[in-house]
Amino acid sequence: MKIGKETIPRSAICTADEHTIVVRGKDLCEELIGHVSFADYFFLLLTGRTPDAACSTVLNATLVAIAEHGFVPSVQASRMTFAAAPDALQGAVAAGILGCGSVILGASETAGQLFARVAARMDAGLALDAAATEAIAQLKATKSPIPGYGHPLHKANDPRVDRLLAVATEAGADLRYVHIAQALERAIPGIVGRELRMNVSAAIPAVLMGVGFPVVSLRGVPILARTAGLIAHLAEEAVQPSGFALSYQAMQNYQYDGAVPDGFGAQA
Repeated sequence: MKIGKETIPRSAICTADEHTIVVRGKDLCEELIGHVSFADYFFLLLTGRTPDAACSTVLNATLVAIAEHGFVPSVQASRMTFAAAPDALQGAVAAGILGCGSVILGASETAGQLFARVAARMDAGLALDAAATEAIAQLKATKSPIPGYGHPLHKANDPRVDRLLAVATEAGADLRYVHIAQALERAIPGIVGRELRMNVSAAIPAVLMGVGFPVVSLRGVPILARTAGLIAHLAEEAVQPSGFALSYQAMQNYQYDGAVPDGFGAQA
């Protein structure tokens, strides 16, 4: 039975013989271990290219920016899973990562796709602000959210945005997508009717796309970063448990609003 066109599994990532392990054409032990940072290795694994200085600096900065985010739902899921199964660290980490979607962690990917669409309009001849305005108008017409804009806490300014843009500028990165992100921010009030400032989920693709990071893999950056944050939370959970306390807090505010049988709750 044939599924798809390929019948032979292929990969350009890794191979090995008795003496040597090869990763993306490089000797793992002689050229990589002890010679490259983990972020640079991640980029090499992903693209097959060794990152230049600007890419290395920007990628490291984005990973630091998004690794920790407090007791968000993914962290709560991870801690509560660990509380129930402390012998399965991998399951608790997975529980946190499985919540990566359009609301939590996935917005960087959708913001990057938005920037790519604006860039395509510009390549077709539209000026920057016109292309941005058209993109926001299209999102409004379809009642779609604007990924990477607005924040429940950092309403006036997400401080991580300024720092990531500064890092990219200082590193000499291509700022084309930063300019696109800023143009979208300028276009929002006139179409939406209120300001929505860029948040870290827009800043991450804006700086990464300028150093050649593939759009298709953008979601991997917050996933990779947040994995580190989850492991830190679980190390704390092991000595300072909160998982069952989170469950207790939820039950304290729980209200059942469904049907009950006759006589339910009556005193005996």
